[in-house]
Amino acid sequence: MTPKISAPPVTSHPLEHVDEYLEIGQKADASDVHLGVAAPPIWRVHGTLEPMWPDAPRLTGEQTVALAEAFMPEVYKQELNTRGDSDFAYENKFARYRTSVVRQRLGTEIVFRVINTHVRTMDQLGLPEHLKILTRYQNGLILATGSVGTGKSTTLAAMIEQVNTERHDHIITLEDPIEYIITSKNCHVSQREVFTHTESFATALRAALREDPDVIMVGEMRDLETISLAITAAETGHLVLATLHTSNASRTLDRLLDVFPADQQEHVRVMVAESLRGVISHQLIPKKDGTGRVLALEILTNTPAVANVIREAKTYMLPGIIQTGKKQGMRLMDDALIELYERGLISAEEAYARADQKQIVRQHLKM
Repeated sequence: MTPKISAPPVTSHPLEHVDEYLEIGQKADASDVHLGVAAPPIWRVHGTLEPMWPDAPRLTGEQTVALAEAFMPEVYKQELNTRGDSDFAYENKFARYRTSVVRQRLGTEIVFRVINTHVRTMDQLGLPEHLKILTRYQNGLILATGSVGTGKSTTLAAMIEQVNTERHDHIITLEDPIEYIITSKNCHVSQREVFTHTESFATALRAALREDPDVIMVGEMRDLETISLAITAAETGHLVLATLHTSNASRTLDRLLDVFPADQQEHVRVMVAESLRGVISHQLIPKKDGTGRVLALEILTNTPAVANVIREAKTYMLPGIIQTGKKQGMRLMDDALIELYERGLISAEEAYARADQKQIVRQHLKM
């Protein structure tokens, strides 16, 4: 069970400014804050949504509109009025936030995702030591995958920081919005925000190739053009790190390849087989003791066997290759879940619910 977190006493409702809700959320280590119509103020703590304080009155449509009006820059108000939604980065004295303001059936809703601007190192995150090898390639494609809020951006920021510390290169990050502020160390770091500094990921990536980059981080590969440019960049002498919303290595490669027209897929499979360096799939799982969440990783690194199944469109064989590739640092998500269960960090129910091969995992969990 998640321990009950006590919020500071609230003397009036609604609070006058979104910053007051965000301060309460920050003190409780919330990852998200929701201000919606006909609902109390809600936060997400350790992956669970719950009211920010007991018996909080429900916000009205007029109140959420007033809260939005008070903090939104004019350009995003116009976007909201024109399009019905607006996404942007918001910063106050407590933190930075990925912010979404939308119009829905009941009225205007505001959602904040807290951005932890402190870049943690790969060692601080407890990432496997052999993942550092991926950051030492001069070219190729590294993919961080998983659903929203599973730590993909945190992993990529740590890998970029590893490059920033060890190498003397030009790093370009393309994000929506900029999350971690990366200060140049041994590398020169340029950070661009989509819709603020450029109109799209594809536009920014095309421009990046003319900016003498060595390492490019793409916050999200959303469309065919962005994916095509990223693969081309990885093939032409750049190390490209990017994210996809996929759950494991084989689904990631299927998604990557299936966006291309059928007549291009054979050529693209050859390009990916040669340029792929690794796929790191993420899940964040509530701890059994309710004190937070723990990271489970599936790791695929490219080997001749992996490259061969990509070329031959036999990605269904990847789980078996990962299973036998432990000496190369590979690991299946199911094995990561079993390990976390055996260490007493997650419950058997959580491990089973998140497993791919449930019957095999059930035997290990002795359910």
